[in-house]
Amino acid sequence: MLIAVLSGFVLAAFAPWIHRLSPRASAWLLALLPLGLTGYFLGQAGAVAGGEPVRTFLPWVPSLGVNLSFSLDGLSLLFSLLITGVGALVVVYAGGYLEGNPQAGRFHAYILAFMASMLGVVLADNLLLLFVFWELTSVTSYLLIGFDHDRDKARKAALQALLVTGGGGLALLAGFLLMGDIGGSMEISGLSHRGEALRASPLYVPALLLVLLGAFTKSAQFPFHFWLPNAMEAPTPASAYLHAATMVKAGIYLLARLNPVLGDDPAWHVPVTVVGAATMLAGAWLALQQTYLKRLLAYSTVSALGALTMMLGIGTGPAITAAIVFLPAHALYKGSLFLVAGAVDHAAGERDVARLSGLARKMPVTAVAAVTAAASMAGLPPLTGFLAKENLLGAVSAAPAFRIAATVAVLLAGAAYVAIAYVVGVRPFAGAPRPTRIEPHEAPAALWIGPALLGILGLFGGILPGPFVPVLSAAVSAVLGWDYEVYLALWHGFDPMLILSAAAVAGGVGLCAARGRLLSLRARWGHLGALGPSSWYDAGMKQLTYLARTQTRLLQSGYLRTYLLTIVVATLAAAGFALLRGGGVPFAAPLSGARFYELCLAGLVLVAAGATVRSRSRLAAVASLGVVGYGIALIFILRGAPDLAMTQFIIETVTVVLFVLALHHLPPYSRISSRGSRARDAFVALLAGCLMAGFVLATTAGKRLPSISGYFAETSVPLAHGRNVVNVILVDFRGLDTLGEITVLAVAGIGAYALLKLRPGKGKTP
Repeated sequence: MLIAVLSGFVLAAFAPWIHRLSPRASAWLLALLPLGLTGYFLGQAGAVAGGEPVRTFLPWVPSLGVNLSFSLDGLSLLFSLLITGVGALVVVYAGGYLEGNPQAGRFHAYILAFMASMLGVVLADNLLLLFVFWELTSVTSYLLIGFDHDRDKARKAALQALLVTGGGGLALLAGFLLMGDIGGSMEISGLSHRGEALRASPLYVPALLLVLLGAFTKSAQFPFHFWLPNAMEAPTPASAYLHAATMVKAGIYLLARLNPVLGDDPAWHVPVTVVGAATMLAGAWLALQQTYLKRLLAYSTVSALGALTMMLGIGTGPAITAAIVFLPAHALYKGSLFLVAGAVDHAAGERDVARLSGLARKMPVTAVAAVTAAASMAGLPPLTGFLAKENLLGAVSAAPAFRIAATVAVLLAGAAYVAIAYVVGVRPFAGAPRPTRIEPHEAPAALWIGPALLGILGLFGGILPGPFVPVLSAAVSAVLGWDYEVYLALWHGFDPMLILSAAAVAGGVGLCAARGRLLSLRARWGHLGALGPSSWYDAGMKQLTYLARTQTRLLQSGYLRTYLLTIVVATLAAAGFALLRGGGVPFAAPLSGARFYELCLAGLVLVAAGATVRSRSRLAAVASLGVVGYGIALIFILRGAPDLAMTQFIIETVTVVLFVLALHHLPPYSRISSRGSRARDAFVALLAGCLMAGFVLATTAGKRLPSISGYFAETSVPLAHGRNVVNVILVDFRGLDTLGEITVLAVAGIGAYALLKLRPGKGKTP
């Protein structure tokens, strides 16, 4: 499974190169990987359905509890099939949609990296590993949403999605750490057996709230739903993949995965159910008010995500079954409709539903795919959407709490789905043709193959659900934590579910007839939308920008001396307080052990330091500073550290030479600071020196810790194979510190080189 995850990242690195070699065939070639991964996961379906999860375990950072542990059970198998199967179709679709775009290779790299990240999320069995892939989905989705980075709206939408989901990701990390601390393990499979212990802990509620915050932001739950419709600035292939089938369902996956650990408690059921129901109704209501295809589909996706969340909140066997059945049904019909919307925009140049009609004559294949997907969304037999709707109605009608309210909410949402399905999947293709920006024509094969196959799968899954039942049963069992059998059939007789389903369809027909009034209400009361969560985000960003500008004006004066003074004073305040709080400075500093020549050498260093700050010549100041450095090197020699002394000699020599070369051509000294500022600086410098002296005295006079020099001397040869202990410490034992310092120097060098390259040419004004 590790190879399955990493293969997407590897292919993403080569995707631009493959596209340059073969622009027309690159999408079909790149789609072979997700197609092959789909075959791999289908090959594991038998074992998984039999109750035998496939596991992979490799230690990564064992000291932190981070392992490359992956697990494939029914839930992760269902998501993996959606990620890879829909991913293969989207890659092919993107090849036709972005044909002629010089950045198509870059888009394929992003989409493949996102696919690999999502696979990592659903397969990871370690909380911290899951978080790593979770954040990778946020980063790659940011790149996909902002793909058309020349447009301001695309950049803003990408940043908004990154900030909202990234903020939730930080909360999720804190929740994971609390869970690992309570349960004593970072492995999800290990925590699943310790659910009672976690729920009994006083840290259960904080951990739960943090995890829910991460899941709600990712899956666009109210009040974080606003980022998803705005993310429709992404190209249609990204919208179909991220915002219909995969990324937005990452939060749903997390809730389902952690249900055995955090569920079975009112603190879980109430917020998850209420937030899910509110999101379902709000998304349906907002979708009915839209006229642009992708935004209409986006808000209906928000509503569907709310329905899934509500089912997970109810938490009964029928409710979990409804969520698991609705999950692939929604991915099939919504992915198809998103792809249809892109095909219509590509072939007719229009996105506004009010300006589209009669396209079936010019786009017959696309029209059939659209109508099929719309029928599934409306919950009409014999498609998978009908099975999903009946399971939803059956689950809420048997819910242990909020039964009537939940049933009414699902009925209202179901009616809205019927109206939305008609507006998106039927109205653009029915009736008399209308003039469009482009003469309508059937989309290329790459653009209709995906919607057609997804529609066929939706139809086949409704007529013959039997082959899918074992995987669905395994998924439901994984969410519940015990074995559960799923039963699916198109006909159950004239039961209450059929009556409720018919009522939802009838309500949808009524909403279609009343949609004109809804749009007029939107025009009249649309200004109230300025009070919603999206406006809260905008206001928060404005305040954050104002705060940044204010503190920049206060702190970024442009004077290096001010920055240094601020740093030194802040260090004095923080470190000085810690020193005094820790017992103060032992002033009894015996000098009986110091030799006369050592005292003379120390005095020479002090005199040279004073001469450095009092000198009126740069060269004299450099020479005096060199005396300070050489004096310290001599102290190293006298104290038995010749290697440090040699290093100090080299550094001082090179520094003096460089200073002389650099400062020789500068104009003479001129005093621009006042006497008061010089006195202030001298006082601050004196305090800083006293602080460092105080730390030295406190360290030498206090209780000594065991020396580690013996450890380094004993282990430098057997562990690092080096006899120069200092080099071994820098390169091996403190290798990460040294790497960080080298990185800083490298970045500084690159910055200096870039500035030199920006020099104006001859005759140009700098």
